[in-house]
Amino acid sequence: MNISRSLPRLVATIIAITSSSILAEPPPANYPRYRLVDLGTLGGASSHAAEGAVSLNNRGEMVAFSATTTPDPFPDTPFQDGTIWHSIVGTADGTVRDLSGINGNHSLPIWISNSGLVTGFGENGQFDDLARFPQVRALFWDAKRHLFDLGTLGGNSSQGESVNSRGQVVGQATNGVPEDPDVASYFNAGIPAAQQVRAFLWQNGVMSDLGTLGGNDAAASAINESGDIAGFSATATGTVHPFLSTGGLMRDLGTLGGSIATPGGFSYPPFGPVMNARGEIAGTSYLEGDNEWHGFIWSRGRMIDLGTLGGNISDAIALNDAGLVVRPAPLTTEPTSRRPFVWEKGRMTNLDVASPCARGTAFSINSNGQVVGGFSGCTDDSSQVGFERAFYWQKGSPIVLLDTLIAPQSGVVLDNALTINDGGEISASRILPDGSTHAVLLVPIGGK
Repeated sequence: MNISRSLPRLVATIIAITSSSILAEPPPANYPRYRLVDLGTLGGASSHAAEGAVSLNNRGEMVAFSATTTPDPFPDTPFQDGTIWHSIVGTADGTVRDLSGINGNHSLPIWISNSGLVTGFGENGQFDDLARFPQVRALFWDAKRHLFDLGTLGGNSSQGESVNSRGQVVGQATNGVPEDPDVASYFNAGIPAAQQVRAFLWQNGVMSDLGTLGGNDAAASAINESGDIAGFSATATGTVHPFLSTGGLMRDLGTLGGSIATPGGFSYPPFGPVMNARGEIAGTSYLEGDNEWHGFIWSRGRMIDLGTLGGNISDAIALNDAGLVVRPAPLTTEPTSRRPFVWEKGRMTNLDVASPCARGTAFSINSNGQVVGGFSGCTDDSSQVGFERAFYWQKGSPIVLLDTLIAPQSGVVLDNALTINDGGEISASRILPDGSTHAVLLVPIGGK
């Protein structure tokens, strides 16, 4: 099994990534205008939302994580910048609440449900000598923001990846059986582990092992309001396949001919808004030979190849309840030129980019087909403020820099936009002149 590819944390339309040029003209008059709510920090330098996550719900509650001024207890394996970071939740009125962590240790929120329930993970203050990394635990915050440590399946690590409005949490946890650290870390979302990793469902205070597709390891990526669960698992033959678990039964969804397929992307995390209310799943699969990969949508019992924009690879990383998928895909192989795109009912729409940016990635699409994401290559120097910029797109109009929609114009530079809810509110991050970042919530003006 080829598990050397590291999958970082990672949207019925699929988001695509490609590159082109960004429009310098003013945004169209029919585009919404936004007021910016800066969530600030907990005393440290920066705050931001997680990628491969659902950081904003339809009630306008946004989760992020922020630096504090407390030194990291494990300075040799720093979480971010040598200080403890805590989960926070902010709202449109500017209220920000510190969700803290286990005994005040690190925490990171990954998903907030439409009922305001939150899951993620954090350190518990102990060290995993097998993985040579601090122990992490899946976390759950209820509607009153009470924190619960969900434990593990007998091992030293667990992470919450998704929660629905009924309080069902899914993710992955180790079970205590020794495992190749490379394999374990692959299924553990890149966090070091040295024990078998299993997909779990936590409900009514109990964590249950969802099993596997025949191999030793599995991870759960998302759960919808009906309790359907998407994830990926090792098989008995050493390949990795996506699964759909319904009613306690795990279905093998297969691949596009290669040995590895997962929900979400290969270039992006296999987690986040990768399944919709209908149980459709967006993901990525190697083709036969394992040299190229394509995004897919699994719908009505079959896996559909989404193709590319002319290059040889693409990733599907998010979808909405209508089955629209967003993803990145290269226009060409040499040189690689990535652009965001939307796939709908067999048709791929290239969203292009806005000048002076060279590449783009779409991260989220809402029920109205509005898309947000990020550009890169917007300056000649990757260390410059403005090298990365956030974008907004809606059907029938050109893609624009998201910060041009902020009113009044204030010179704010947004370097990424991660989630757009059905009301058009957006979770994003702004970059300050000193290079630090703040998590921000964009709220439509006049209800647009």
